[in-house]
Amino acid sequence: MTTSSLDGQKMQAFAMQMLAIFNNGLVNLIISVGHRTGLFDTMATMPPATSQQIADAASLNERYVREALGSLTMAKIVEYDPAAKTYRLPPEHAAFLARNAGPRNMATMTQFTALFGQVEDQIVEAFRNGGGVPYSDFKAFQTLMSEESAQVVNATLISGVLPFTGMVDRLREGIDVLDVGCGKGHAINVMAEAFPASRFTGYDFSEEGIEAGAMEAQVLGLPNATFVRKDVSTMDETSSFDLITAFDSIHDQAHPTRVLANISRALRPGGVFLMVDIAASSNLEDNALHPLGPAIYAISTMHCMTVSLALNGEGLGTAWGEQLARQKLADAGFTHVAVNRIEGDIMNAYYVCRKD
Repeated sequence: MTTSSLDGQKMQAFAMQMLAIFNNGLVNLIISVGHRTGLFDTMATMPPATSQQIADAASLNERYVREALGSLTMAKIVEYDPAAKTYRLPPEHAAFLARNAGPRNMATMTQFTALFGQVEDQIVEAFRNGGGVPYSDFKAFQTLMSEESAQVVNATLISGVLPFTGMVDRLREGIDVLDVGCGKGHAINVMAEAFPASRFTGYDFSEEGIEAGAMEAQVLGLPNATFVRKDVSTMDETSSFDLITAFDSIHDQAHPTRVLANISRALRPGGVFLMVDIAASSNLEDNALHPLGPAIYAISTMHCMTVSLALNGEGLGTAWGEQLARQKLADAGFTHVAVNRIEGDIMNAYYVCRKD
């Protein structure tokens, strides 16, 4: 194949696309640094200012701040006045970068790029020889997930998500609740604080997560929150809980089919399973217009699929999708499944599952 036989316009368009990918990938790292150092939080509260003024206000090194602002200016994230040599973070941009933006804060997501880069060599090896990268090799994953999910949990769990289940009145009266794959347990503690008459238990195989959840519960004074280190694929409870939740944890499981069956068995008659998972289709072509389509499959390759395959699991991946989710829920005995969405949440679907 010679260059002369190729579509020149298509080549040029793809070259520009690749340049954008390269530029944006590196800017992604600068945004992550800006989030972690509090740079955006500081700029969100300031009028136009010099790099020295911004650095002083944020307690950061001016030389680093100035260079990062150069990247952010080129990326049209920060505005620059060359006459005054001042920088400004527009409020419309701060609404998606500052910590007080809550669930809109997209800067938290940028931290995953560096994290996944740390296991790239192992992923390359898995491409060649199969297998996967174990969860334990993702050193900061649980911390980053906790930060990102807490934004959504704090803003929507009590007022927006739990009403989907129809269990709010019963939660006020007092029921038994289990969270499967609870991570650092923040969702458990938010519910335990809101519904003191109910009893909440979190299961996770991460010792770090269980300890963090228990510590937060202790600090908040929540005697109704309990955390247990457990592989949820080994759950053997029968008719023990009135409400079971799983926040973005089922598709990561090595044996999700078994876990869903265990959850079904553990529910009492009239109980509800709330499964929060990725809003996507099981069909690749249906996700072409998904605003996070490229990211979903990339995250799956670099984490969700590989941690399951590392345990010889099913490797569902992030984009297992609604069709496969419904099939597996039906196989587990859930005869009634409703899928709900929350306005502004482009990532998650909220499955409310019941049995006859």
